[in-house]
Amino acid sequence: MPIPRSYLFVPGDRPERFDKALASEADAVVLDLEDAVAAPAKDAARAAVAALLASPTLAPRDAARLVVRINDAATSGFEADLALLATGRAPAVMLPKAERIATIERVRAACPGIAVLPLVESARGVLAAPALAAAAGVQRLVFGTIDYALDMDLQGALAPTLGLDTPAALLALASRAAGLGPPVAGVTVAIDDPAQLRADMERARALGFGAKLCIHPRQIAPLHALLAPGDDEVAWARRVLAAAEAAGGAAVQLDGRMVDRPVIERARRIVHAAR
Repeated sequence: MPIPRSYLFVPGDRPERFDKALASEADAVVLDLEDAVAAPAKDAARAAVAALLASPTLAPRDAARLVVRINDAATSGFEADLALLATGRAPAVMLPKAERIATIERVRAACPGIAVLPLVESARGVLAAPALAAAAGVQRLVFGTIDYALDMDLQGALAPTLGLDTPAALLALASRAAGLGPPVAGVTVAIDDPAQLRADMERARALGFGAKLCIHPRQIAPLHALLAPGDDEVAWARRVLAAAEAAGGAAVQLDGRMVDRPVIERARRIVHAAR
């Protein structure tokens, strides 16, 4: 499957919402056993998630879209979550409070072959990002902005921008250096504010992110539209590729500007994304 642009959370203890989440246009659906589930409901959430994963009516395409966010290694629910994943039916796991390679290795030992998405939510996690990104089985990094802001005690009007830019850039750099896809941006808590969603994703995109966590299906369509190349951008990219082909791959001028290898590669990516 193509690398996801959107990850839609659904509480693990709300099985009546599973079908709605899977019917959305979200590229990935995150079955949440962690923050969205109160402590008394954890066992019921595991049972509901296990039932979905084992359902004979679950379409293969939908099964491939599923990610399970487990509880972190410092909690009592971690081992129970690993036992659920050990059934081998979940293709990917989101690991919260990711800070140590050893925790990723524990997950992979319990669930061989599972793809891991480390959720970086602390200063230690950010500083460990290069090692986390390079660990075996890691698919891509995820930035847990709300918990990170809490960990760092970010406050004031500039906190959502200045306070998050440096760690976000470090996650993007670590991802690129490890050969991973671009990392996943944190949630926008304002469900009915497309302007805020756009602003958040545009800033994340400028820092090297290529996907976003979502908390409501209404956020999916505007997010995908934002991440898709515009018509003018696609037209420019096709003109660049045509000019490059006519020049036999050599540097060429187009609209008074030099078109060389990096520009041609950028044009290829735009056309690929448009498809």
